[in-house]
Amino acid sequence: MTDTQQTFEPKQAQPAPQQPAYQPEPGPAAKKRKGNVLGIVALAVAAAGFIFACVPGALILGWILLPVGFTLGIIAAWRRERVKWRPYAAILIAVVGTMVGVIMFVVVVTTSFDNAFAETRVQVGSGDHTSVLKAIGKPNGEAGTRENPAAVGSTIEGEDWSVVINSVTLDATDAVLAANDFNDAPDAGTEYIIINYTATYTGDDPDGQMPAFVGIEYVTADGVTVDNLKKTLIAPDEIDAMGTLYTGASATGNTSRQVPSPADGVIAVRLDMLADKVFVAIQ
Repeated sequence: MTDTQQTFEPKQAQPAPQQPAYQPEPGPAAKKRKGNVLGIVALAVAAAGFIFACVPGALILGWILLPVGFTLGIIAAWRRERVKWRPYAAILIAVVGTMVGVIMFVVVVTTSFDNAFAETRVQVGSGDHTSVLKAIGKPNGEAGTRENPAAVGSTIEGEDWSVVINSVTLDATDAVLAANDFNDAPDAGTEYIIINYTATYTGDDPDGQMPAFVGIEYVTADGVTVDNLKKTLIAPDEIDAMGTLYTGASATGNTSRQVPSPADGVIAVRLDMLADKVFVAIQ
């Protein structure tokens, strides 16, 4: 091979140009949902209505709030580009609350009807006389009314509870203050009294009940019921009102009340939330 001759070299194959990977065109960015103030309001109103629907004494308020919460939830759910879960929750709570309210109404009416024919027996003093007071109706002037309160030591009997006011200690401020360091001094013009009572469960609930179901109130001579929650007091030998009692079991102890001084009212005993009150003299 001469110098003039060129050496033949095969050309190397060139790689095929690579196609760019397909990338879809970016679509419009997802819009972020805005807050739904109306939904928050609907949820709050429906929740409040549900709570009131569970309280016998506040059923009417629950029935007012539940439809309002339901309506606001419907309106809030139709608003575009708004958070939806709160309106939906408000609608659900309003529906469930309405059903609960209907059930509570039936229970209250049924219980009231039963109490209308139930009797609360007051055994006066040593037991030489027994008078009967209707659970619902006008006072008949017999023992146990405000005008003629039963004597201390009387036995107040109902369907589930039997209560005896054993004693009432007037002007017991020093004893109450000494019972617990957290007890505050009484307000001006008032004093502390100590009520000792025995609560016996006579019902047949297999799960028992607590003495807290029994109401003990103080009513002034002017007919004003003293607010038991105005002063949170721990009495000496405080009764265990939260302990569960079963059929035939009793709890005895004290409870304290702040009352106008000098004390001249009566004790009102309620054997359950719907029962009529029976009044007991303080001395």
